Amino acid sequence: MNIVDSSGWLEYFSEGPNAGHYAAPLNDVPALIVPVITIYEVFKVVIRESGEDDGMQAVAAMQKGKVIDLTQDIAMAASRLGLKHHLPMADSIILATGRAFGCIIWTQDSDFQHIDGVKYFPRI
Repeated sequence: MNIVDSSGWLEYFSEGPNAGHYAAPLNDVPALIVPVITIYEVFKVVIRESGEDDGMQAVAAMQKGKVIDLTQDIAMAASRLGLKHHLPMADSIILATGRAFGCIIWTQDSDFQHIDGVKYFPRI
């Protein structure tokens, strides 16, 4: 199972220099888990930079994976992981969702750089 965090989705959609790193997990739709917080983050950036229509297209692409809502258990696990790894809220939720579903997290967000179960690609 895989999670591509918000930075990875945005890199892929913008065809940035690291986009190729995210092609395999994003194209393996049956194994793609999408924490709902990533939809929030990606939609917000895309509508700010490219408009509502592009934002809706981004969300449609994200919804091909299995969208996971924030539950009480994931929220509590995220709080613990956030404290342990000094992560912001969204990153904590992504990590907790990944742990709950046995996912590898694909990212270029340096907050995840030294966490087990993460494939980190430095921004170019």
